[in-house]
Amino acid sequence: MTTTVALSDRSTKTVRREDGSGTPGRDPQQLWLSHQQPQSPSESEAQPRARRGRRPAFSREAITAAAVALADAEGLEAVTMRRVAAQVGAGVMSLYSYAPDKDTLLELMVDHVSGELPSSAALTGDWRTDLKTIAHLQRANMLRHPWLPAALSTRRSLGPNTLAFLEHALTALRPTGLDGAAKLEVFAQLTAFVAGHVTHELTQAAAAGSPDRAAAEARYLATVAADGHHPELAEALSAPARPLTPEATFTRFLNRLIDGLGTD
Repeated sequence: MTTTVALSDRSTKTVRREDGSGTPGRDPQQLWLSHQQPQSPSESEAQPRARRGRRPAFSREAITAAAVALADAEGLEAVTMRRVAAQVGAGVMSLYSYAPDKDTLLELMVDHVSGELPSSAALTGDWRTDLKTIAHLQRANMLRHPWLPAALSTRRSLGPNTLAFLEHALTALRPTGLDGAAKLEVFAQLTAFVAGHVTHELTQAAAAGSPDRAAAEARYLATVAADGHHPELAEALSAPARPLTPEATFTRFLNRLIDGLGTD
């Protein structure tokens, strides 16, 4: 089922309802730029007529913050237009004027939490060191918002906070001498690595609640390694143990990735 609603720019839009029907929300220019641009005189004159009655007690920012809080607490599945509307004390239909569908709401959410990433931090001039710092910031952000890796895997946000952090990363890559396309690829590769690692990290943390399973896996691998058919595995398991804290593991993997990046 689809519904046509009036947007803030007084145009109409067919939106996707909770059942997934309809078309995706506003294009990036409409979503991000028209929200920032001042109204034209004709639009300003029309506002008193269009907004008779009680002024809404919520905003796009409040709606986005409520959606982020829901996702942080209960996961992306909990974020529905109905739940978000209840959080801000609005009617479901009124939310469509701010976010015409869940896809648009997710775009707003991703950019909202991207605002937590410092985009004006000082850079060292050593691009590998700076990229590692950027990756650690991304990981911390994704751990604060465990739904973020999944959201990033299905969409590319172009909001102002996201672009500000991208600008910061591209500035960090300037000393490499890479062309623009290559720098964008490096940043995409880094973000994908962090998102994948955080997803694995969260999964492992959930599984860690079963020490019996971990012990059973260790016994199994020891048995397999001793059967003589897996000499490489046996050698790997006999090597000195390395720190297994999440931070240490992430840092080792990240160092291998970035230290191996070339500049040609």
